[in-house]
Amino acid sequence: MTVARPSPAPDYPARSLQAGVGVTRLTLTAFRSYSRLRLDLDQRPVVLTGANGAGKTNLLEALSFLAPGRGLRSARLATVGQTAFGPALVDQSAKPDLRVPQPWAVAATLATNQGPVELASGLDPAKPEKRLVRIDGMPAKGAAALGRQLGVIWLTPAMDRLFLDSPAGRRRFLDRLVMTFDPDHAGRAAAYDRATRQRARLLRDRASDPIWYDALEDTMARYGVAMAAARRDLVNRLNTELARAAGSFPVASLALIGVVDRWLTEMPAVDVEDALRAALRDERRLTPGDVAAAGPHRSDLAATMVAPGHPSHGQAAALCSTGEQKALLISILLATARLQKAKRNHAPLLLLDEVAAHLDAERRAALFAEIRDLGAQAWMTGTDAALFDGFGGDAQFFTVDNARLTLCPSS
Repeated sequence: MTVARPSPAPDYPARSLQAGVGVTRLTLTAFRSYSRLRLDLDQRPVVLTGANGAGKTNLLEALSFLAPGRGLRSARLATVGQTAFGPALVDQSAKPDLRVPQPWAVAATLATNQGPVELASGLDPAKPEKRLVRIDGMPAKGAAALGRQLGVIWLTPAMDRLFLDSPAGRRRFLDRLVMTFDPDHAGRAAAYDRATRQRARLLRDRASDPIWYDALEDTMARYGVAMAAARRDLVNRLNTELARAAGSFPVASLALIGVVDRWLTEMPAVDVEDALRAALRDERRLTPGDVAAAGPHRSDLAATMVAPGHPSHGQAAALCSTGEQKALLISILLATARLQKAKRNHAPLLLLDEVAAHLDAERRAALFAEIRDLGAQAWMTGTDAALFDGFGGDAQFFTVDNARLTLCPSS
């Protein structure tokens, strides 16, 4: 399939992309619909177009495994690879396939200002819920090592309901953004979650060993307050960055809502740790269904539209239109990318699934202009290549058909 692309729109002319970090080679093995793939690129943005089910989102998910966490679908690691009988199901709610999966792998050559870096991530055959990670061919301790090399931020259609769904989804969204600045945030969150689950079991079983409780609650206090402080720091920086933003995307004012978040505004972190330990001790007397009311796992991220003179000014994001909510999400991601560029001297990898479909022409052009200004390698998917015409020669265009990629002429 050949895609004809006109010159960039005159309102947002093509500019020289700034040198940044980008994937120049991507290799997949037994990943979703890709038995094997090798893709060679340059550092420009990448546009993937094709029919639904062609394998576009699977490519973005593979790239998301170059970061800490469970990828953009939050998939169980053992379900991502192929079996001897075919690709793994994307639908994680489907009945588990008990056949042994092939060890999947994602490898990438990353171009940086200091030279190329080889990143690799894949399933540990001996431990199906553990990832193996390599940096320049050498084993690394955990996926946090990937985050020290590359920041990865994504937006998927499932996130369009972020402001309407449960607080848990908003916490995961914020934690992923924090991880782009602090890869060890994932480890602290995992340690906090383990201690919280273990303590919940003790309470369900009516265990009475105070030493065990004290140890778990100390872990929860130390890691939990560190998590909350990292979230608060990023929210404060995002609010400053968003307030400076001007253009086609609306501005969001963000706030953290929770007991620990309030305490952090009132006292030093070390005192918040003591307060959380005391609250957890008091909760031991409650029924199992009421435990752990205090802690970062109870926090929520609130967003308010800031648009003076606009009918939605001062309105909670959940009450805004679907289009406004999508635009707010994009503005938050772009602000995060700008902050990361300021910190690391390069923008993160942006994975934008079906991002252009629900944006009007002005906002599409504004998004493409922002990506150019950031010098970011954005990977974007869509069914209609014409929606990305504004990139002109500033992007690489591929068609995807049944997990096969074809570079479009003039890319």
